[in-house]
Amino acid sequence: MMNEQNKKSKWQHFVDWVNGEEAIEMPKKISFKKIDFEKLQENFEKYIWSGRKKAIFYMAMCVFVCSTFIAILLHTVAALPYFGGSNNPASNEVVQRYIENGVEETGATNIVAGMILDYRAFDTFGESNVLFLAVICVIMLLKKDKYNTTEQEEREQKEDEMFEKEDANIILKRIANLLTPLLFLFGIYVVLNGHISPGGGFSGGAIIGAGLVLYASVNGQQKMQKFFTYKIFVRINVTCLLTYCVLKGYSFFTGANHLPNIIPKGTPGALLSGGLILPLNICVGMIVACTIYGFYALFTKGEI
Repeated sequence: MMNEQNKKSKWQHFVDWVNGEEAIEMPKKISFKKIDFEKLQENFEKYIWSGRKKAIFYMAMCVFVCSTFIAILLHTVAALPYFGGSNNPASNEVVQRYIENGVEETGATNIVAGMILDYRAFDTFGESNVLFLAVICVIMLLKKDKYNTTEQEEREQKEDEMFEKEDANIILKRIANLLTPLLFLFGIYVVLNGHISPGGGFSGGAIIGAGLVLYASVNGQQKMQKFFTYKIFVRINVTCLLTYCVLKGYSFFTGANHLPNIIPKGTPGALLSGGLILPLNICVGMIVACTIYGFYALFTKGEI
């Protein structure tokens, strides 16, 4: 009889109890453990004190590290040569060479452009690589896809897209749509004339990047992706870096160690002058513009 009763399911036990055929066992008496509030308060005070000690140690280490770096920087700055001094590295034969022979050797009337894109073009190539690597790192950390996006984030993103479609800020959109082409034109002008007037790839690329940010912030990410997608972003960056590498590699092989460079310098002051400075300015400008917009898009929306 006991075996048959043990084999019954919980539902069968409940049915038998409703029909009055079986009595349900009452639970045993529950015993409550006495709480030692004094010990609990003591443990809580120890926890608070340990947290305070960690905070004090963290603040002390921050002050120590910052003070150390400040002392190192101050010592370094104190050891620098005085501005305008006779022993200043800026007052040597290199600067004199740039000023006296820069136009003849580079073909650029803008001496700064000739210096950073001809004499020191390899350094500028490294700076462009730094920008590219910075964007790649931000993409790795912040780019959203189906593997790192929750349902709540997807829902919030759809709500943002719905709000972006509304024309609540119609005046702002009209003004931004009017200014964006002007920013693009001015940025292109600064890039293309960087070797004959103040400007160049860095400043012109920053202006173009500001235009992209303005258009995306006012019109939304969906409209921006109609002509500037993630694939286009990657292709522009990679193509410009490879073009820069090929052009300057060719220039190093044909113009280094006093070998004549077969690429013509053109007439100084003309648009098509400066040898490879113009295409290099275009490459740098595109990389800078993509970097600025990439940072904005990834930090705000998590996608390009």
